[in-house]
Amino acid sequence: MLIMSVIFKRTKILATLGPKTNSSEMIEKLLVAGVNGLRMNFSHGNYEERDKQIEWIRNATKKTGKPVAIFQDLQGPKIRLGNLKQDMEVKVGDELILDFESEHNGFTIPIQYNLAEKVKLGEKIYIFDGTVRTSVIEITSATAIKVRVENNGILMSRKGINLPDTDFGGDILTPKDLADIEFGSTRDIDYVALSFIQSAEDIDNLRQILLSYGSDAQIIAKVETKAAVVDETLEAIVKASDGVMVARGDLAIEAGAEIVPIVQRRIIELCRKHGKLSIVATQMMASMVDAPEPSRAEVSDVSNAVVQGADTVMLSDETANGSYAIETVMAMKKVIIYTQDHEPVQSVRPNIVQKEKRRDSISSAAVHLAEKLGAIAIVVETKSGATAANIAKHRPNLPIISVSSEIRTAQQLSLSYANRSYVRPDSDNAGYDIAMELKEQGYFGKDPVTVVIVSGQHPGVADTTNTIKVQKL
Repeated sequence: MLIMSVIFKRTKILATLGPKTNSSEMIEKLLVAGVNGLRMNFSHGNYEERDKQIEWIRNATKKTGKPVAIFQDLQGPKIRLGNLKQDMEVKVGDELILDFESEHNGFTIPIQYNLAEKVKLGEKIYIFDGTVRTSVIEITSATAIKVRVENNGILMSRKGINLPDTDFGGDILTPKDLADIEFGSTRDIDYVALSFIQSAEDIDNLRQILLSYGSDAQIIAKVETKAAVVDETLEAIVKASDGVMVARGDLAIEAGAEIVPIVQRRIIELCRKHGKLSIVATQMMASMVDAPEPSRAEVSDVSNAVVQGADTVMLSDETANGSYAIETVMAMKKVIIYTQDHEPVQSVRPNIVQKEKRRDSISSAAVHLAEKLGAIAIVVETKSGATAANIAKHRPNLPIISVSSEIRTAQQLSLSYANRSYVRPDSDNAGYDIAMELKEQGYFGKDPVTVVIVSGQHPGVADTTNTIKVQKL
C-alpha cells in the first residue's frame, strides 16, 4: 500500500489554461506533472483558441495514455464596469450613476449590464473585488441607477461588480453563455461549469439546453452567491448538479470571507453524501504565480481540502498566468500525497444517501471488503461511470481502477476521487484483464497482490452492476 500511495494521488488536480500554458508542449508537461483536468475560462479567449486547446489536450492524452477532463467554465453574469477615460478616485458619500447606455462622463460610469432591470433600492453593489462598496439609492432611468459610495477607493476600467443582495430571477445565462454552450456542445467537452448559481432551477435550465444540443457534458454548479449557501438551497443545488465548485473568490465578496471555510466544508460533505463531484477553487497556491515555492498557509489550505475529502483542487492564475505553472502542479501533488499518506479523510457527519440501493450496497461492500483484505486496489467495470463514482463517495484509502468502453466516461472520472480510468472494449473479463495488464507493467509491484473487482452480468450495459470478486494477481 505504501508503494501505491507514493505514486498515486487520490485528490485530483484541475488546472486553468492561459497565456503561460497555451501550447501543446505546456499542456503535455501539465499532464505529466500531475494534472487530471484542464479548465478553459470562457471569460477570455475566442473559439479558434479553444479549438486549438482541445486538440492539444487530446493529443497529449494519446501521448501520455492518461484520460483527462476538459472543463468549460462559463462566464455567467459577470458584470463589469465599461471603459473609463482614466482611473477614478471616489470618496465616502460620493454619488455615482451606473448607466448601461452611457460613456464615462464625470460621475456617470458605463457598465456592461442593465442593472436598472434587476436591482432594488437599498441593495449593495460591490465594485473592483469589493474594494469600493456602494448602495443603491435611486433607479434614475430604464438603463441607469444611482449609488452612494461607502468607502474611499479607486475605480478602473472593466473591473468586476458583485451584487450580493440582487435576485436575478433565474436569468443568469447571458447571450454570450448561450453562444458558448452551443459551441461547447459540438466539441469534446466533459464538464460545463455554471457561474453565479442562485437555485437548483438554474441547473435544471442548463441541463435542458445541453440535452437539446445532444451534449453529454456533466454540470458543475459554481457556488459563489449569498442565495446559494442557504442550507436548503445548497443541498438542492448539490442534488440537481453533477458536482459543485466552491468558488471562494466571488463567494467571499458576495457573502463574506468569514463564511467561506464553513461553506467549503459543508459543500464537500454534501457532495460526499450525495455522491457528487466536489471542487475547491481560488488562490490555493496564489503566491506561486510569482514564486517557486508555496506559502505555509497555502500548503495548509490544500492539505485541509484533502483531509475534508475533496475530489479535486483547482489552480487558476497559478497555471494560467504564473511563471511557475509546472512547479505549482508538482508542489500541489506533493502536498496531496503526503497528506493522504499521513492523515485519514474526515468522516461525513450525515449518513451517505442510498439513492440506488443495489449500487450503493455493492459499492459500500466492495470498499469494506477491499480494506478488510488489504487489497491493493478496487477495479470497477463501468459503462456510465456511476458505479465508480459511487465507490469514490465512500472515500476508500486505495486506488479505484475504472475500466470503460466509453471515452467520455473515462475522461469524466479523471476528476473523481481516487479514480484512475482506462478505456478498453466491453468484455466479460475487462476488470481482470486491466488488473493483469497493470500488474505486468509493474504498477502493483512484483509480489502477489489482491484486488477486488466490481462488475455486472451484462458488460457494456449501464446499471447492471451486481458482482464483487476477490482476485489474487
